Amino acid sequence: MSTSRAKQLKSEITAMPTWLRRPIGRASELSKVQQIVKQRQIHTICEEGRCPNRGECYAQKTATFLLMGPTCTRSCAFCQVDKGHAPMPLDPQEPQKVAEAVQLLELRYVVLTSVARDDLSDGGAGWFVKTMEAIRQFNPDTQIEVLTPDFYGEYQPIAAIAKAKPACYNHNIETVRRLTGKVRRGAKYDRSLRVLQIVKEIDPAIPTKSGLMLGHGETGEEVIETMADLRRVGCDRLTIGQYMRPSLEHLPVQKYWTPAEFEELGAIARQMGFSHVRSAPLVRSSYHAAEEA
Repeated sequence: MSTSRAKQLKSEITAMPTWLRRPIGRASELSKVQQIVKQRQIHTICEEGRCPNRGECYAQKTATFLLMGPTCTRSCAFCQVDKGHAPMPLDPQEPQKVAEAVQLLELRYVVLTSVARDDLSDGGAGWFVKTMEAIRQFNPDTQIEVLTPDFYGEYQPIAAIAKAKPACYNHNIETVRRLTGKVRRGAKYDRSLRVLQIVKEIDPAIPTKSGLMLGHGETGEEVIETMADLRRVGCDRLTIGQYMRPSLEHLPVQKYWTPAEFEELGAIARQMGFSHVRSAPLVRSSYHAAEEA
């Protein structure tokens, strides 16, 4: 990175509101997870996405594993995850390795997510199921939430995961309808709604969840409209957090929403009927997920 670009990024970080700055967490909790993950050559979105809450989550015995390698086949303009070149072949031992990591870390609640793998015939849905089976074999009391790609809205991949009965099925809509093309390249707003709708059609008892990331130029009215769309497809749980620009190659932040604004949106979401709502600047998809179980 050039000196001028480094200064620009440093300036943006310095300009962040105080409510977005927080300690990363206890070094002991971080190093334990990082060591186990590194030894097994597996990945967590906590690390790949540089989540600001990872120390807190590790201390609470929760973690989010990133399946099928660290390289995504899509190129969303907000995301920190690696993209832009061919993904790695699947590691046939990955489900077992993740199950072992869950056991060693004594995790009571696990979230499984993945990069988009549009190169695979089922988008990687079967890999989610294999990993869930491996975790349950070693850790029968551990609850498993899934946070999946959209699988192009195809019924069979979504059904395969839903029939494996996760504790919660999460698919993030990320932003409002107007900004979807700009923010989520390769995704479609209505397709994301369809993912959540299919899960409810297959098994209404499975809680569904979605997340919004504010700061791309959306209005309050558009956010409320998106929440209403999610409720119309039976979405039960909602997370709302602030987008923070990972690098100068990503979309700039258009607005830092205040904690009071997040609280107001959270109250509206509860009034709409969401059973669990997390709405605050540093909230991410899996933040305090175990408390919702």
